[in-house]
Amino acid sequence: MSENTPRDDAPRDEPTQIVPPPPAEPPAPPAAPAPTPGWETPAAGEVPPPPPQPQYAQQQYAQQPYGQPQYAGAAPLSPQEEKTWSMLSHVIGLAAMILSAGFLGFVGSLVIYLVYKDRGPFVRAHAANSLNVQITAAIAAVVGWLLIITLIGAIIGIPLLIAAFIYAVVVHILGAIKANNGEWWNPPFTPRFVK
Repeated sequence: MSENTPRDDAPRDEPTQIVPPPPAEPPAPPAAPAPTPGWETPAAGEVPPPPPQPQYAQQQYAQQPYGQPQYAGAAPLSPQEEKTWSMLSHVIGLAAMILSAGFLGFVGSLVIYLVYKDRGPFVRAHAANSLNVQITAAIAAVVGWLLIITLIGAIIGIPLLIAAFIYAVVVHILGAIKANNGEWWNPPFTPRFVK
């Protein structure tokens, strides 16, 4: 090493200084958002109006007139379907009465009434009429059997049973014909237990 070569541990003429970075400028305030169409900037002290809400399409539901049944889950029947089920309420009630010797005639009428009563006024009226005929015939049959059992009223009980059976057959046939023709009808000599 020569004398002119500086050594690493030799003092230097200039002291080393740490220079701090220049001070940062304060951040600029955020820019005001651009006004939305239809929404004006309020004056000082006023509450800004709420921004406009998006418009969504709402599904429209048909209004039922007062007194009409609301069809919950089941669509109303067409006029032809109403005529068919009205006729079947009488035919099935009659067939069930004949096949069960008068004991289960109400079942067919009751099932049709419960299933279709809210799906159309025509089928409701005829199914209720069919059920009323069955109830009337059943009451007459019970009275006839009670008279037969007592032996005192056998002379009255047997004709009452026959009359109740004939009444139910005739009225159900007339009801089926009226329903098939699309006619409103209330059976004769039949109280309206079910409406």
